[in-house]
Amino acid sequence: MVEAKSEGVRVESVDVVAPPIAPQHPYVHSLHGDERIDPYFWMRDRENPEVIAYLEAENAYTEAMMQQTRSLQQSLYDEILGRIQETDLSVPYRKGNYYYYSRTEEGKNYSIFCRKLGSLEAPEEVVLDQNQLAEGNEYFSLGVLRVSPDHRLLAYSIDTTGAEVYTLQFLDLNTRQLYPESIPNTGSSFAWGNDSQTVFYTTMDEAHRPDKLFRHTLGGAIDSDVLIHHETDDSFYLGVGKTRSEAYVLMSMGSKITSEIHYLDGNNPTGEFEVIRPRTIGIEYDVEHHTDAFYITTNEGAINFKLMKAPVGAVSDWQEVLPHREDVLLEGVSAFVDHLIIYERQGGLPKIRIRQLSTAEEHYIAFPEPTYEVGESTNPDFNTDTLRYGYTSLVTPSSAFDYDLKTREQILLKQTPVLGGYDPTQYVSERLEAIAPDGTPVPLSLVYKKGVALNGANPLYLTGYGSYGYSYPDSFSSTRLSLLDRGVVIAIAHIRGGSEMGRKWYEDGKFLHKKNTFADFITCAEYLIRENWTSPRHLAISGGSAGGLLMGAVLNLRPDLFEMAIADVPFVDVVTTILDTSLPLSAMEWEEWGNPNDKAYYDYMKSYSPYDNVEAKDYPALLITAGLNDPRVSYWEPAKWTARLRNLKTDSNILLLKTNMGAGHGGASGRYEQIKEIAFEFAFLLDRWGLGEK
Repeated sequence: MVEAKSEGVRVESVDVVAPPIAPQHPYVHSLHGDERIDPYFWMRDRENPEVIAYLEAENAYTEAMMQQTRSLQQSLYDEILGRIQETDLSVPYRKGNYYYYSRTEEGKNYSIFCRKLGSLEAPEEVVLDQNQLAEGNEYFSLGVLRVSPDHRLLAYSIDTTGAEVYTLQFLDLNTRQLYPESIPNTGSSFAWGNDSQTVFYTTMDEAHRPDKLFRHTLGGAIDSDVLIHHETDDSFYLGVGKTRSEAYVLMSMGSKITSEIHYLDGNNPTGEFEVIRPRTIGIEYDVEHHTDAFYITTNEGAINFKLMKAPVGAVSDWQEVLPHREDVLLEGVSAFVDHLIIYERQGGLPKIRIRQLSTAEEHYIAFPEPTYEVGESTNPDFNTDTLRYGYTSLVTPSSAFDYDLKTREQILLKQTPVLGGYDPTQYVSERLEAIAPDGTPVPLSLVYKKGVALNGANPLYLTGYGSYGYSYPDSFSSTRLSLLDRGVVIAIAHIRGGSEMGRKWYEDGKFLHKKNTFADFITCAEYLIRENWTSPRHLAISGGSAGGLLMGAVLNLRPDLFEMAIADVPFVDVVTTILDTSLPLSAMEWEEWGNPNDKAYYDYMKSYSPYDNVEAKDYPALLITAGLNDPRVSYWEPAKWTARLRNLKTDSNILLLKTNMGAGHGGASGRYEQIKEIAFEFAFLLDRWGLGEK
């Protein structure tokens, strides 16, 4: 069993399995004349052996309680793996004289990056084999992967903890020799100068925020690197990149609501960056280069963004290209030699609009399904009339297309294979609407196997996110077939806080409107029950990170609606975390959630914070996950929430905490370990639905 003593937590083997009970050491938070008592504040100290002992005790308890599903987990793992073509090849793209692509090999966790010179029939050159780099590491993640403009050198960075802090290295692709310098503590953005010898990289501050941009010359000493910019505003991220034309290096500083971008001639990497437009609080913009002009998407006087254009020689002279539209969100543009690709979202669905610059003619690419996701793929060549894009839906696997921008012909280059005889005609996707209490229609996307009856008894898996303006994609997942083929209906709630219905949809789900996010999700659950898609006894919900906050909030508000829930790396201790400016989710998050140093925001955030609102009442069955090295949602948030729930809840439903002791926010890194995590979560659901076997 796992047993907790008042002096600490220890693991013992006895006949009865009991959950760990974490000791309480009350800590008082005082602000605005209000006191919050936190009995588990001590869990923040990961150097305290009692903390690690508690996490390990919870893991042991979870393992014991899930023991009966071991066979089911293995079956699910085999099913999911059996649908994947383990040895596979991406669609190659051409850059310069090379064709670049990645491939996977059976039994290996990570992709291998390769290229061929001149034609696809040429001999293969392995650019980087992640499997070799990952050897001996429990966790491995690649950050930067950039070939130099002359194709002779490779810059790459790796993270072996899950903390999202990378070490940057340089490889000579001809000699296969590493350069002597190795740059630690770097972020995931990077740019080459056009001389293929000068590079730009960012480093992280103590709060895991990229705050400094450096220029480095290959072969030189790191301590001689030139500091280009130090971003001292704690609410701004610093990044660096390059235009598709490769004419300019772009340095970007951005908060949740404000942008500032500087540009540098890529042929003069030791020159001075010049600003496009200085930051103005609340004004966002993004930049795309085309010959002698910059195309700029901005929200200045345009909540859904508009498109402007400025000459390179007069970057402050912005002229309107596309006006603001109340019903269309302008998500961005891509520039090619004679075409602008305009990415929009209308009625909750993404659209691609094509404008030929030489004729001003426009058209849209048509998509055939009621709900889908589409986006630009790798298009490194500026001088082209071909657009490569990716298309997927809840029933259509990820598909790569080449689209002729002039003739409008398109070619399906590849659709991700789904082994085992997958037939998309046997599955149905739908777009529905639930009406929120304030009369707002909330979109719902559904997918299910043909034959599902509206009898109120269907197991249903409802998920959502609803933060940061992120639009939840209606994309295909072969792993979901293990649920669909057992009769589970899968639903996505496109709730306020995302941008599915435009920028106002986002604004109406943040700051002092955040509770709309939770109300919308509850509305979707009630609608699905009322329309006989499911019942509370059969309804499971799931969300991760800020979606985990969603889970915690709705479980506090309406635990009666749900049979079970999964909260992955949930952001649940909202007030405490955002008040602590030493953490990543702090000052830079004030523009998403509000600054709790302001009493109005403090009171509002406290009123929905999942951790602060746990009560002595019945809760559904709950699986919570955490990552010990998570830089985004610290492990102690899910751990503290679990401990408080276990102490206060009045039901006998299962409550599990599973902490990955060697990973971060995204869980395990290797594809096979990721499948194990999915199989574990699906087993948790299916076991309680009584659907262990198909």
